[in-house]
Amino acid sequence: MSAPIFRDPVEDGAADPTVIRREGTNEWWMFYTNRRAAAGGKGFSWIHGSPIGIAVSTDDGASWHYRDTVKGLDAPGDDGLNTHWAPEVIFAEGRYHMFLSYITGVPTHWKVPRTITHFVSDDLESWTRVGPLALSSTNCIDACVFKSPDGLWRMWYKDEGQGSSTWSATSTDMFDWKLEGLVLPGSPEAPPHEGPNVFRLGGFYWLIVDEWRGQAVYRSDDTKNWVRQGIVGGEPGVDALDHKFMRHAQVVVVGDHGALYYFTHPEWDELGHKEGPPDARSRATVIHHGRLTVQDGVLVLERDIPVDLPLLR
Repeated sequence: MSAPIFRDPVEDGAADPTVIRREGTNEWWMFYTNRRAAAGGKGFSWIHGSPIGIAVSTDDGASWHYRDTVKGLDAPGDDGLNTHWAPEVIFAEGRYHMFLSYITGVPTHWKVPRTITHFVSDDLESWTRVGPLALSSTNCIDACVFKSPDGLWRMWYKDEGQGSSTWSATSTDMFDWKLEGLVLPGSPEAPPHEGPNVFRLGGFYWLIVDEWRGQAVYRSDDTKNWVRQGIVGGEPGVDALDHKFMRHAQVVVVGDHGALYYFTHPEWDELGHKEGPPDARSRATVIHHGRLTVQDGVLVLERDIPVDLPLLR
């Protein structure tokens, strides 16, 4: 119950999962940040220099198997190791689109420029670079894209340069993006957060964000006006590797439930080492799944479900 569904066999740092069906097949592909849990180096270099990993399921999410890492995502002229985070991958307007959080090189600290960069693909394997987006600052990461009821594609993302707040941009074609504005304030007005994810379930639109103590939940009728509901994933799961806070989640809606994908640091003492995990063991991460339903207008999480449950069916 609530045991990990996937652990990266190379870097042991699978995080920030996003799951998508490969069109015309029975394959579900999971793209994830592949943190370098065992990497040495100064400061926060271990969380940088990360490629994007891929795991594939052919049994509706009952099992996942490592495939490879995504190639060809570095910016022209950025030779050597670079940082790829939190891929948002969706099928829209006849193609696959990836919105990748990109950082040049392997920084040892947080205060460096970060951009959300757009790529397109016809097969989920080969990606063509469109380019970085001009958004609310030069420190934007964690894109989520969803088509709103007003007919616009809407992107939510984290602006680290403005109190770790959530902002939005809109597009009619997935290529030309216009800044819309602040959605959820961050510190000091409200809790800082990251990893926004938007989906429709049970007759409502939902926005979840990672507050590093579980996922904050917001509900909306239009994806523009949000009302806070509470937090899910703050209480520990039953399995020994699922006792920690639920981090950076993504939801795939299947019928009347949502398949929730998230990661944990199973060996990190999150309260005792608030500055970050201090060694390779505590930096290791694992991917879990949970099930979301809506009951009387409230988003309800089942965290403790079988590891081999085919949630994508």
